[in-house]
Amino acid sequence: MSKIDESKKTNLFIILGSIFLTNAILAEIIGVKIFSGEKTLGYDPVNWSFFGEYVLDFNLTAGAVIWPIVFITTDIINEYFGKKGVRKISFLTAALIAYVFVIISLVTVLVPADFWIEVNSQTPTGESFDINYAFNTIFRQGLGIIIGSLTAFLLGQLVDVFVFHRLRAVTGANMIWLRATGSTLVSQFFDSFVVLGIAFYVFGNWSLSQIIAVGLINYVYKFTVAILLTPLLYLGHGLIDRYLGKELAHKMAEDATADRSFF
Repeated sequence: MSKIDESKKTNLFIILGSIFLTNAILAEIIGVKIFSGEKTLGYDPVNWSFFGEYVLDFNLTAGAVIWPIVFITTDIINEYFGKKGVRKISFLTAALIAYVFVIISLVTVLVPADFWIEVNSQTPTGESFDINYAFNTIFRQGLGIIIGSLTAFLLGQLVDVFVFHRLRAVTGANMIWLRATGSTLVSQFFDSFVVLGIAFYVFGNWSLSQIIAVGLINYVYKFTVAILLTPLLYLGHGLIDRYLGKELAHKMAEDATADRSFF
């Protein structure tokens, strides 16, 4: 491989890795906000009843809005850099997410400056406002959520790369949509339920029926969006093939399938 090809390969991994890292970490930070999908679109909540005891609406974490970008980036990294590439970026991301949580935990115990509290003591409408309490509430997450989130993230990524390459062994270079959608279908099932199970069942007080109900909504959303974004996946492949050149792109894709290990 020439120096130019090596440079292109390195640049591509840096770009894809940066997109992956940024969106994964950002999704963890903004995920504390829960929004109503129906009200955002101007509709009334559906108020579905699950198991006769739990009313469920399309309420999602804000992190779910950008999480599909992580799906797409994972599949593209899978295609050109294989399991080793996905493993590398996944473990690095998990370590950085843990680092972010540690720093946030340290920052929230810092004593706020008096003037900062004073100048932010009221809302624009004149109501009393405690900015330090708001800051800590927004950014600080419980241990259960952190453990559940990191576990689900790593498990989902490892399952995704495994299923992706199993499907690629069957489809070859064709049918990108099948291996991308298939790997997402399986991996996000684990991701959607593991994070809730650990954070709110093992460490929390949710019932099993609540875990199943909320997990289903999250799973359906992630899978549906992944399907809708399939054209974006093909667009990404087209741009990358044009940047790398057909010969290099084909070689990288072939090399990416050489690793037959489970993880």
